[in-house]
Amino acid sequence: GPSVLQLLQTTTFHNTVYVATEGLGLLDDIPLGTLDSHTWNIHFLQPWVRPALPRSDWDTISDMIKIYLSKFHHLIQEGAMLKQVPYPFVAQCTAGCQLFPNDTSRGFAYVGYNGGDFLSYNMDNGTWLLLQDTELARYVRERLENYTAFTELIQVLFNNTCVDDVEMILHAAKGALERQVQPVAVVFARQTPDPSQLLLVCRVTGFYPAAVRVSWLRDGHEVPPDPKLGSTPLLPNSDLTYQLRRVVAMVPGDGHSYACRVQHSSLGGRDLLLPWG
Repeated sequence: GPSVLQLLQTTTFHNTVYVATEGLGLLDDIPLGTLDSHTWNIHFLQPWVRPALPRSDWDTISDMIKIYLSKFHHLIQEGAMLKQVPYPFVAQCTAGCQLFPNDTSRGFAYVGYNGGDFLSYNMDNGTWLLLQDTELARYVRERLENYTAFTELIQVLFNNTCVDDVEMILHAAKGALERQVQPVAVVFARQTPDPSQLLLVCRVTGFYPAAVRVSWLRDGHEVPPDPKLGSTPLLPNSDLTYQLRRVVAMVPGDGHSYACRVQHSSLGGRDLLLPWG
């Protein structure tokens, strides 16, 4: 699939003066760096990120991000005052580029407002698209389309610079992206208020990459998952691995055999099988 280099930005407008911005750069699911909320300088999170590009490139990227944030804050504050938007409110942006295996690429930019989709930017024809049809969204779109310096900056940052740099960063990240970490799994039982029912939990953690298949088997046959029983979605760990839980209900002494099966690329084609009881 494609490799994705993206910047996640969350800006909280507390009032007409105080604005707080947080930023995170990601390559696929690997955090590359954060933005200092006061200086907007980049803090690198992996030792191989800074050497991946020449210092002059990082200086250019840093300068462009600061110009972009300054223009973004001004634009949003101006619109908020004109349209009497109540404070506080939150603007979120996701922007970056995708590099596909056939060496084609695509830049993207999305804007959210108070947790909802708001606008997206079409890099091909340079237009902003409404993701919610409100007076505020129409006003911001009109301002953005007239603010050509800001739109051109987004084009350069995410359609040109991002695409130029992603290959060098991918090369530096090769070891991190291709690493294989085997899952650790345990099974245990959990009581329920109903004494005639027992929940069997399979907890799988510490694996990378994220793609995994975890299922409960009853007498060797897969049991369809029941979302009401408390299984968790895929969750990140702090060490850049993942975890999840799968839960199945059973009747104590029902005579069936139960086992948790884990399938992951790090296991070399073998299944990890943990029988219960």
